[in-house]
Amino acid sequence: MAPKRLSALLPQSKKPKSAPSPKLEDKSASPALPKGEKEQQEAIEHIDEVQNEIDRLNEQASEEILKVEQKYNKLRQPFFQKRSELIAKIPNFWVTTFVNHPQVSALLGEEDEEALHYLTRVEVTEFEDIKSGYRIDFYFDENPYFENKVLSKEFHLNESGDPSSKSTEIKWKSGKDLTKRSSQTQNKAIRKRQHEEPESFFTWFTDHSDAGADELGEVIKDDIWPNPLQYYLVPDMDDEEGEAEDDDDDEEEEGLEDIDEEGDEGEEDDDEDDDEGEEGEEDEGEDD
Repeated sequence: MAPKRLSALLPQSKKPKSAPSPKLEDKSASPALPKGEKEQQEAIEHIDEVQNEIDRLNEQASEEILKVEQKYNKLRQPFFQKRSELIAKIPNFWVTTFVNHPQVSALLGEEDEEALHYLTRVEVTEFEDIKSGYRIDFYFDENPYFENKVLSKEFHLNESGDPSSKSTEIKWKSGKDLTKRSSQTQNKAIRKRQHEEPESFFTWFTDHSDAGADELGEVIKDDIWPNPLQYYLVPDMDDEEGEAEDDDDDEEEEGLEDIDEEGDEGEEDDDEDDDEGEEGEEDEGEDD
């Protein structure tokens, strides 16, 4: 996905004005249009004039909304900073958030998760002209995978509207390059979460082939960053499934116990009937 430009959320900018159909200036030089067609042509010209006014207002609205967005982006910064300070007190906050997000988790291999346990802070910064792009920063503790303390990826949109991206070069430690090892994990017999291992999450930092369709960047900026807590608090689906299986097992055991109890009651009834039958035979014998 392209870096989300505000203009994508706003009314469309002014389109090139379509040239109105020529009016008949010299009625003697050409035959006059039939009355119905003439009225239709005039209506089309008036619609075009009104549409131009609408487009002009849309352009004005875009500029006004952009100013409001820039204003509130600045107002949000102290709260983002305070939130980051609080998040830092929670171990494994960000890796848990990413694992719980359905789209991001699909991009994570086992070793990616191990590496992301060292992720301590994430920050998203939109450029002052928010239509021109944004940057995502990932802060890491000392870890066995790479030397970098910060990994960043930036997305830019130039004046002509062409997207581009650039990122930090990852300084991998010897034998720890997850982007090279990700292809080997594809051959494992056991797949995590019952599907093939994806390419390493960290290949995202080296992929600049289509900056205009960077889904991971868009998801982090527009979905996770505004409220990461909602994904951190998502319950572990594996735990829920385990609890559901336990409940099913308990219900099955209870059902079997009920059946056994019914069977025992039936046997007791049969025994009582047999005893009554024997007593009746004895009474008949005595009468004889």
